[in-house]
Amino acid sequence: MVLPTGDREVTVASAPKEVRSTDYQPISDPKNVERFINDYFADIPIMVRIAKCESRFRQLNSSGEVLMGEENYLDRGVMQINLGYHAKTMAKMGLDAHDLDDNVQYARYLYEKYGAKPWMSSSACWARFPSEQIAKK
Repeated sequence: MVLPTGDREVTVASAPKEVRSTDYQPISDPKNVERFINDYFADIPIMVRIAKCESRFRQLNSSGEVLMGEENYLDRGVMQINLGYHAKTMAKMGLDAHDLDDNVQYARYLYEKYGAKPWMSSSACWARFPSEQIAKK
């Protein structure tokens, strides 16, 4: 998929197969979100670990609202996408961090562009991976 990001286009690979959150309902159950994340990031296992560390596989909080960060209230959803840094780019790409499918698609975009660096603040939890996977780019 080619997505416009300002003055240039960026190619973002799709999930290894067509994986959509609608097949993993209800997403209020972290076990369903975990299955979705495992399938969506089957080709990037470090992202599964990051999702576990960042949100404990939750897209929604106990009130049914999109999960906000514990450390930073601008972090959103299962991949804890920070709206302060990423809202503008997400909007240009037609993505919404509050939507589970868009949240993981943008996380894939970030990983392909920067490796795991955007999630370094939680690396003490997930950094049991080889450094070449963490610093992909």
